[in-house]
Amino acid sequence: PAREPWPLPCLAMGMYDVVVAFDHATREAWLISQGWSADHNETSTQRHEQAARRLSWFRDLLLKPNDDSDISVSFFDGPTTRRQTSAAVELGLGELQPMFPAGSSEYATRYSNFTHDSYCTAVQQAIDYIYAGDIFQVNLAQQLWIPAEVDSNTLYTHLRSENSATFAGYFDLGEFQILSASPERFIKVDDRHVETRPIKGTRPRRIGPEADLFAGADLRHSGKDRAENVMIVDLMRNDLSRVCQADSVQVSQLCEIESYEYVQHLVSAVTGQLRQDQCSIDLLSCAFPGGSITGAPKIRAMEIIAEIEPHARGAYCGSLGYINWDGSLDLSILIRTITAGRGWWQLPVGGGIVAQSQPEREYEETWHKAAGMLRGIDAAVRAKRHEPSVQRNGSPC
Repeated sequence: PAREPWPLPCLAMGMYDVVVAFDHATREAWLISQGWSADHNETSTQRHEQAARRLSWFRDLLLKPNDDSDISVSFFDGPTTRRQTSAAVELGLGELQPMFPAGSSEYATRYSNFTHDSYCTAVQQAIDYIYAGDIFQVNLAQQLWIPAEVDSNTLYTHLRSENSATFAGYFDLGEFQILSASPERFIKVDDRHVETRPIKGTRPRRIGPEADLFAGADLRHSGKDRAENVMIVDLMRNDLSRVCQADSVQVSQLCEIESYEYVQHLVSAVTGQLRQDQCSIDLLSCAFPGGSITGAPKIRAMEIIAEIEPHARGAYCGSLGYINWDGSLDLSILIRTITAGRGWWQLPVGGGIVAQSQPEREYEETWHKAAGMLRGIDAAVRAKRHEPSVQRNGSPC
């Protein structure tokens, strides 16, 4: 198996009885609590009273005036260039090669666990497996490593500004933080209705409406990209059919273009209705991890990923989201995602490899997908270097 640079848990869950839910379109928010405690032995009246107390406390916390004397803004002092390489060796990543394709950044040094040539070689290995009949498609990724210069909260604020995404999320694991700007839904369950929305097929956004429309048309009519997408649609139909009513699994959207800040994607949707003898956890056991970030057939594709990629992915290509008491859930695919920790930002980026793939173009596509995240990183580092830190007492350093 691929080496794991960081000791991240395979699963991290929490029980949250106070939730702040936002509707960004209407600019409304709700405070929600069900009044549960650890033993779940309360009566309905006790739960109601406990929920009311929690909401009152939380509301007061949100609405009380800010006390500037309590504000602490601190930035992480990034390691020196000399220490960057030694830290990489300590992480088990080897001597990482500096990467400067498509214009270097004056703000953030970038490393990768692949060189240009070794990534193209990895893509060709995957193509060889396809022609040998092992798989139809596999998702390969390189990992970008960037020395951290600001704290994770600050970086996430800049990512939200520079690369807003439908399934953005922040999850604090203590030593490590997950900062995601994912555009992709893995699975949603609502009243036993299931939806998955795989993304396969990418083009960079172009400057000017005509050039952008041309790029979209090129994506829409690309046999290679449609093949990527349709393969994963078939895989997800099979996954859903294992737990859904047989006649309910349908493709409600096939290879439609959706535009984001820096890229355009082909997006499909597969839906179904859970059988009465199945629950959301049964669905996850059948469908996780998502087909769009593994390949087809899924298990053999994951074996090839572990063989070809030099390091384990960590949180990348996992899922982030919530599961409710009633079985409803909404989970993303953790693409366009940074894991922060130990003075580094890890940003894996990849793409689907099929028989028609061209190694050089696949390498370029990884950088198209990284563009928005790298812009957010540059914005955060630029702001830190141009603005003084603030001590606990609020005075400039």
